[in-house]
Amino acid sequence: MYPAEIVIPMKEELTDNGFIELQTPEEVETSLAQGGTNLLVINSVCGCSAGTARPGVLLAVANAEKKPDHLTTSFAGFDLDAVSKVREHLLPYPPSSPSIALFKDGKLVHFIERHMIEGRSAQMIAQNLIAAFDEYCN
Repeated sequence: MYPAEIVIPMKEELTDNGFIELQTPEEVETSLAQGGTNLLVINSVCGCSAGTARPGVLLAVANAEKKPDHLTTSFAGFDLDAVSKVREHLLPYPPSSPSIALFKDGKLVHFIERHMIEGRSAQMIAQNLIAAFDEYCN
């Protein structure tokens, strides 16, 4: 497990921008049981999280006309039980962090895995997410 001193500033990049932390399996289940759309970011300490994943997510949310109803996040290597529960909802995809999932009425409708984040700009990730928001969000 990563030390809190390292993780907290990375968490705050999302939570300071309206994302709700899901730190327990129960919080994950409650969040995904809500109606509507839920953007769930599995945050991580890797460089692609800071370089493109978190900035891309924030660009998408800031610039999309249609936005998810709920913005949520769990941190890989820190919120261990919560991330494990999230990953049950991401099957058949293998564990991937960072990753970005869009759920609609509790069902996974769009997923960006780490290999789709690495080597891509924040703007490319934002464009991908905005297209998904246009398709699935009200």
